[in-house]
Amino acid sequence: MFRLVAMIYVLVATVMMGSAVTALLAARMSEGWQIGGAALAGAVLAIPVAWLVGRQIYNNTGRRA
Repeated sequence: MFRLVAMIYVLVATVMMGSAVTALLAARMSEGWQIGGAALAGAVLAIPVAWLVGRQIYNNTGRRA
């Protein structure tokens, strides 16, 4: 299950980080620490999301942890 979650994390983290940075830029907040903080927050928040999605996929395919 770890490999599945890791693959999902790569995709989810990219989307969440990009969304957070895009939202900042749309709000005209373009300082380096703000963009870095948004990217870091997206990367950290993607961990539980990837785990939840991975668990759902793993359980729905008939395999049990």
